[in-house]
Amino acid sequence: MKKDRKLILEDGSEYYGTGFGSRKDAVCEVVFNTSMAGYQEILSDPSYTDQAVVMSYPLIGNYGIADEDFESKRLAPSALIVRDLCENPSNFRSTRSVDELLEENGIPGISNVDTRRLVRSIREYGSGRGLITGAGMAAADALEIIRRTPVPHDAVRRCSCLKKWYSRTSNPCFTVVVIDCGMKTNIIRMLNHSRCNVTVVPYDTGYEEILALSPDGVLISNGPGDPQDVPEVVHTLRMIIGKCPVFGICLGHQLIALACGGSTYKLPFGHRGGNHPVRDVRTGRIFITSQNHSYAVDEESLAGTGLMVSYVNLLDQTIEGLYSEKNAVISVQFHPESAPGPQDTMQLFECFTDMMRMKRNSQA
Repeated sequence: MKKDRKLILEDGSEYYGTGFGSRKDAVCEVVFNTSMAGYQEILSDPSYTDQAVVMSYPLIGNYGIADEDFESKRLAPSALIVRDLCENPSNFRSTRSVDELLEENGIPGISNVDTRRLVRSIREYGSGRGLITGAGMAAADALEIIRRTPVPHDAVRRCSCLKKWYSRTSNPCFTVVVIDCGMKTNIIRMLNHSRCNVTVVPYDTGYEEILALSPDGVLISNGPGDPQDVPEVVHTLRMIIGKCPVFGICLGHQLIALACGGSTYKLPFGHRGGNHPVRDVRTGRIFITSQNHSYAVDEESLAGTGLMVSYVNLLDQTIEGLYSEKNAVISVQFHPESAPGPQDTMQLFECFTDMMRMKRNSQA
């Protein structure tokens, strides 16, 4: 197939390929994901907002798109970059192809790209911004477009819900408020499965309004971008922690660290994939986890915060979880609602309900 599109990175390197989906240009951060499956969940995960996702697994699209498998109501990435795109998926649940899905949602894609070379470049030099454009654009013009395009800092605002909404379950035991920073819907499913009635609120909801709902617990969701871009949530958490049990996932984990006085930093190329090993420092047990994040908590900044480390990444020793028994807080950098293999990480939702039960019993 004719290579009519290309990706140009900030360092001037060019990667030619064949366009699919939308043919519009896009400036975005270029990151890679090592998952062998789950491309639909990746495309609908709000944490990928403003990013071009490079799939390191070569064949994408072979089982198509199923309407029941979306993680949010909108597609999140700014672009998708793959080696081989399957245009004729084989799956009885499929309703459209990846090409059709991206075209419907105005998202550009490039196939027939040397993704091995691209991923190795990101691993060696770190993630950076790039431009998806036509193959004929001059590199100098592309670099000027990248330079003139501002880096967005409002991703959470664009991903969060606009108003409060509810997800109730039969025979509920607890009421949970979820602060939506760009939430995956499976988090709500897992809370409902754990017999929790859920109220979802926008990211900038004040702590007074949240506490007025009399929640048994508060969960802070995953989401895109730099945790320091949402000081509103950090302030809210400072006022809530200690008043009821709190559970943070991914971005929520980072925001809890900031609220308690810790700090975060950007990783060279982040963690994105379904096979990241983490160790429970309390038991020594190893978990294989699903991850998607660019930032991590600085371990040295935790002194005096009251937070203890619960999980550590075995690949680079970064912090993967925190807890505070005194304030009934748990947080994880990985996605417990998205366990790629054994459902071991689902136990974190049980830990959350146990904290809420203990808090309720102590007040009885």
